[in-house]
Amino acid sequence: MAKKVKTAITPTREEDYPEWYQQVVKFAELAETSPVRGCMVIKPWGYRLWENIRESLDVMFRETGHENAYFPLFIPKSFLEKEAEHVEGFAKECAVVTHHRLEAGPDGGLVPAGELEEPLIVRPTSETIIGATYAKWVQSYRDLPILINQWANVVRWEMRTRLFLRTAEFLWQEGHTVHETKEEAWEETKKMLEVYKTFAEEYMAMPVLTGEKTAGERFPGAVSTLCIEAMMQDRKALQAGTSHFLGQNFAKASGIQYQSREGQLEYAWTTSWGVSTRLIGGMIMTHADDNGMVMPPRLAPAHVVIMPIIRNPEEEEAIIRYCEEVKELIREQYYDGRRVEVILDKRDMNAGEKGWSWVKKGIPLRVEVGPRDMENGGVFVGRRDREKKEGYQREEFAAQVPAILEDMQKGLLERAKAYRDENTRDINTAAEFTKFFTPENADKPEIHGGFARMHWCGSTDCEEKANELKVTIRCIPFDYEQSGAGECVFCGKPSKGRVIFAKSY
Repeated sequence: MAKKVKTAITPTREEDYPEWYQQVVKFAELAETSPVRGCMVIKPWGYRLWENIRESLDVMFRETGHENAYFPLFIPKSFLEKEAEHVEGFAKECAVVTHHRLEAGPDGGLVPAGELEEPLIVRPTSETIIGATYAKWVQSYRDLPILINQWANVVRWEMRTRLFLRTAEFLWQEGHTVHETKEEAWEETKKMLEVYKTFAEEYMAMPVLTGEKTAGERFPGAVSTLCIEAMMQDRKALQAGTSHFLGQNFAKASGIQYQSREGQLEYAWTTSWGVSTRLIGGMIMTHADDNGMVMPPRLAPAHVVIMPIIRNPEEEEAIIRYCEEVKELIREQYYDGRRVEVILDKRDMNAGEKGWSWVKKGIPLRVEVGPRDMENGGVFVGRRDREKKEGYQREEFAAQVPAILEDMQKGLLERAKAYRDENTRDINTAAEFTKFFTPENADKPEIHGGFARMHWCGSTDCEEKANELKVTIRCIPFDYEQSGAGECVFCGKPSKGRVIFAKSY
């Protein structure tokens, strides 16, 4: 029997994927649970990752003509009631504020007092409060389009939570736009989905499928919801971003009207779109391994860590000085438009323990410098995407850092694409479907399934048959008809093309 390889994270992905995920979050020092049930504390390393996501996306939003603004955290209950499908979709997740102060109670504790005339909802999403604002801003077609994004937090009272993937409070961005015509709003919806796809693949190194949600999976109140879907290493799908064509539904609910070019009073056309800190969960489950996190270089909180290897106190001053020089050489380099970020780790701890702490945090490049490296004008380098370490002359290494980082970035995307393709298959019968999505161990399911490309007739009944195995239609690809017509796997009725089925988060 082969000797089991020791890993930094236990259990491994194969042994217990959900627990492995929690341990990666912990040992990568990304986040931890808070005293408030279902909420998380995002630690500095994790928050810097979110800042890099936010800053990169913000540039892309500005390049497509959008501006940032901020809208209230609290939404009057009556605002949500204006759009019936919307309030029904979010009612079970709403946190409600009913009082505006606390007073001392008879037992010495605090009790709510000062009941509000109307309850306020802690925003689960902002379509209604922003719609009320836009209704004041829009008078004429000359006021359109409005292209605004908001970076904020939202609250959805989730019962089953998991750090980054599903928490009661999370951080996100939500774009809300208003347009003169249906065609313009539809183009905006598709454009922003493409922005998300580009970001997921070129920055997160996470390949995604794009398409439209079924009516049952659509955003409450939307006419159409477009999405990006990624495969995680347990072969489940993660909805990583959505872009909604809202038609005139929210404009009518909020009274967003404008005088047209012909002098008629018309309802505007609106969209909304968003991604959240769920992207960090997606990044973990796309790239992390049994030794911890693996950071795509474009978004990594830092690119390089330098670790002095000091055997005795007499060497310390010279080695630290040498490491400072190496740090400055590396910081002269630029990668993806920003200066290469370097950390000099001078903590007084065992060299092996220090090195493993950075492996678990996923920093792309680890540089070790000992007396011999200093004497030879060199450095000893470990890449997070490879096991083997290599020696370099320090100037040579510094000059190569941007190219190494780009090689890592591309390699992570290629590896993730290969994994997705290996676990995507065409399924043509109900028996194949059941076998593909049924684990061998029902009590503790192993990693199984994947993306199933299947014919579907379009009926809700057949969609619900898939739900019996906790499988959903993740998206109807835009080009699904190019896969050819066929027969629905569940009922045998005609199907125009194959859609994507998977288990999901």
